[in-house]
Amino acid sequence: MTAWSESERRLTARLGITRRPVAVAFRDTAPAGVARLPGTQPSGCSFWRLAGDGRVFYTVPADHHNCPIGSYTHGLTLPPERADELPQTLGLMTKLGYLRMDEVPSIPVLPHAPGVVVYAPLGETPVAPDVVIVAGRPGRVMLLLEATRRAGVAVQPSMLGRPTCMALPAALGGGTTASTACIGNRVYTDVGDDELYVVIPGRDVAQVVDALDTIVAANDALADYHRSRRQTLATE
Repeated sequence: MTAWSESERRLTARLGITRRPVAVAFRDTAPAGVARLPGTQPSGCSFWRLAGDGRVFYTVPADHHNCPIGSYTHGLTLPPERADELPQTLGLMTKLGYLRMDEVPSIPVLPHAPGVVVYAPLGETPVAPDVVIVAGRPGRVMLLLEATRRAGVAVQPSMLGRPTCMALPAALGGGTTASTACIGNRVYTDVGDDELYVVIPGRDVAQVVDALDTIVAANDALADYHRSRRQTLATE
C-alpha cells in the first residue's frame, strides 16, 4: 500500500465520505505509463468526476479549451480562433447578474501554465499531487478544516464561491481552501446540493490526515457532551 492509498483510506474512513478524493498534479510533461484521456469534455471540472470514478489519466491544454473559465484559472491561453469565448462567457455571466467584471482580476490563477495535468483517485495517483480535492457534506468537511488547523498548516479563513476551479490555484498558493462550488461544477461533476469541497495542497495531506484522528475523536466526545448539556439545561 502506497502512502497515497493509505491517505485515501484514512480520509474516507474518518470522514465517512463516499466520493473518492481526487489528486491533481500540474506538470511540464506526462509521467511514464499514464495515458492521455481520449475524447472531449465540456469543462475542466469534468475531469474531477472521471478521476473520482477511478480513472487515471492526463490532459493537455487543448483538452481544457471547451472551458474558457477553467482555462483562465489554469493559466491556459485559448487558441486565436477561440479567444473570444472567454469574454463571451464572462459577458453572459455579467448580463445575468451572476458575476461582475470587476471581480475577474481577483480570481486566483495558476502562476505557470502546465504542459499536462494529471488526474487520479488519490490512492492511485502516479505522481505526487499538487492539490487534493475532497467533496462531502458540510458536517464532514468541517472535520477536515479543523484537522488542517490542528496540523498547523496554512488554511484560508474564508470560503470561495464561483468559479469552483479557482480553488485549485488558491489552495496551491495559500493553503487548504473550502469552496461552496458553483452551478457549472455541480452540473458537470454531479456533486450534490448538500456537498461542499475542500482542496488541500498535496504537500500538507499527510499532516492533515494524521490530525484527523484527534479531531474526529474530539468531535465524538464533544457531541456526547453537548447532547448531555442540551438534555440537562433545555427547559422546553
